[in-house]
Amino acid sequence: MLSIRIGKSVYMVYNKNYVFLYIQMGLSACFLIGVMLYYYTLATLQNIKRIPQSWKIHISLLAVFITTVGIWKPYQTERAFWNPHFVQFIYLIWGIYIALTIYTLRKVIVKFFRKKTSCSLQEVWLLVVCASVLAIFIAYNVGGKTWYISGAISFSVVSYLLIFFLLFKKNRKDIFNKEEYKYATKKITLPEAELLLDKLKVLMSEEKLYTDSEIKLKNLATKLNISAHKLSQLLNDNLGKSFSSYINEWRVEEAKQLLVHDSKYTLEAIGIEAGFSSKSTFYTTFKKLTGKTPAEYKKEKSRGFSPKL
Repeated sequence: MLSIRIGKSVYMVYNKNYVFLYIQMGLSACFLIGVMLYYYTLATLQNIKRIPQSWKIHISLLAVFITTVGIWKPYQTERAFWNPHFVQFIYLIWGIYIALTIYTLRKVIVKFFRKKTSCSLQEVWLLVVCASVLAIFIAYNVGGKTWYISGAISFSVVSYLLIFFLLFKKNRKDIFNKEEYKYATKKITLPEAELLLDKLKVLMSEEKLYTDSEIKLKNLATKLNISAHKLSQLLNDNLGKSFSSYINEWRVEEAKQLLVHDSKYTLEAIGIEAGFSSKSTFYTTFKKLTGKTPAEYKKEKSRGFSPKL
């Protein structure tokens, strides 16, 4: 729907002898952008794989309505009907569905701005998509006739940003395969999640389970007296991390302490002591999370230099 809408805008700007049918097609597509965004968001959050009949009816009614109006009052001969009142109505419907989408994402938005919890990759994706459509909506409404092309430009910018977002996420497949929402019907409540995360933090700090290079998800889940599935959901939904990422962060923090305060170990021994299974894994993970090799970090700290954050 957005592509049709943008194509119409570009056509109008660069073709002075434009066909009014294309304009009508663009406006009709605009009428359906919001509802598509709303149901896409709802389907993703609720892990709905088959479109409910009520959704099909809803979308069909909107499509029939805008098509009927287009046949009854074609843009080419009824421009006084379309501009400005019916066009404003179309944008109103688009805006209403954007508002409904934002309301549907309200808990995700709150979680995004909380310091104690992190959004999953799929939740961040939904926020990015919603914000992108909102930006395009604002561009079309604020731009006016003089800057009518602003909507098309904003769409191009948003498209590139979304592409870069995907390219720089190694676990981008999780956005679309809905693995994180496999247990969405048994969502962990926020109070329970905070309690479990506090318990997990104490457990990791006191028992240092991460130092075991063979630690598995189910082993840690057993310590917490919850299922492995629930622990995976807890880490994904509330910290936005996989089990391996979570464990490696603890290992790197342990390695930092050993590098600074325990000089009797070699760098390789420090990696093993922190829980890494090999020297190469230790070096790769450490540099990925800190931006420095273990040797660089040790040298920097030994000089008493503290980098600016």
